[in-house]
Amino acid sequence: MEQLQALRRKIDSAEDLQSVVRTMKTLAAVNIREYEKAVESLRQYSRTVELGLQVLMRDAGPEAMKPWDREETRIGAVVFGSDQGMVGQFNDQIVAFAVEAMDGSGIPRGNRHVMAIGERVTARLEDAGHRVEEEVSLFDFIMDLTSVVQNILVKIDEWRIGKDIGRIRIFFNRTSSEASYEPAVTDLLPLDMDWLRGLETKPWPTRVLPAYSMGWKPLFSSLLRQYFFVTLYRATVESLAGENASRLAAMQVAEKNIEERLEELNAKYQHRRQEAVTAELLDIVSGFEVLSESGDR
Repeated sequence: MEQLQALRRKIDSAEDLQSVVRTMKTLAAVNIREYEKAVESLRQYSRTVELGLQVLMRDAGPEAMKPWDREETRIGAVVFGSDQGMVGQFNDQIVAFAVEAMDGSGIPRGNRHVMAIGERVTARLEDAGHRVEEEVSLFDFIMDLTSVVQNILVKIDEWRIGKDIGRIRIFFNRTSSEASYEPAVTDLLPLDMDWLRGLETKPWPTRVLPAYSMGWKPLFSSLLRQYFFVTLYRATVESLAGENASRLAAMQVAEKNIEERLEELNAKYQHRRQEAVTAELLDIVSGFEVLSESGDR
């Protein structure tokens, strides 16, 4: 009987854990969709910023590109990971991808500056031989991603001005399906000169070009900052979507393991229960036989 009670407790614990896992699966799926919606909402804003840059490039042309077209010998890497666990190989994969990309750049490790987004990715970067100079926790700003992005931009400005870092690369995971992800990289700086030249010659979508009253240099700088903001915001929400995709995959594996464990425990419980019932019946039969023999005498 004591063994049956122990098995019953194990089954109850497994069922409670199964309920938690299913809840986490649901939350992860909902979060993925919300972050995907956030990425979709950026497209129009990004398009507006690009149109503004297109107008300025038609007027300024090569002069606007001069400060951004230079050889870079130092690199700043912004690596997005996670603050929370139960994400499988999410952090390990993005660190391996980022380190491989930095090693392939030809820039020595002494000229690499690393910023970790998410506490759990920091240790993995340092284990890979890269000292993390800046760390930003997504958990502190999870309800206000704008503050996260602005915080990262401030630190990037400090890199550019204080350490003369003109090459900034953003490493992050993004969803490839509902329950899977893949590593990706976006170059924030230097600006893509081919893209800017393409804007200079790109036809305007209407017959009338917009006019602007302020000088093109401060307006160009302002639009670039918006471009940087959009790029970083997209990387942030895509990384969060990828994190939840990894968590969803981990929860699916956990749910399968729990179901198999419950099946095993229930089978064992039924077997032990049947043994107990059989033993009780045998005791009754034996007792009846003993009483019958006593009566015959």
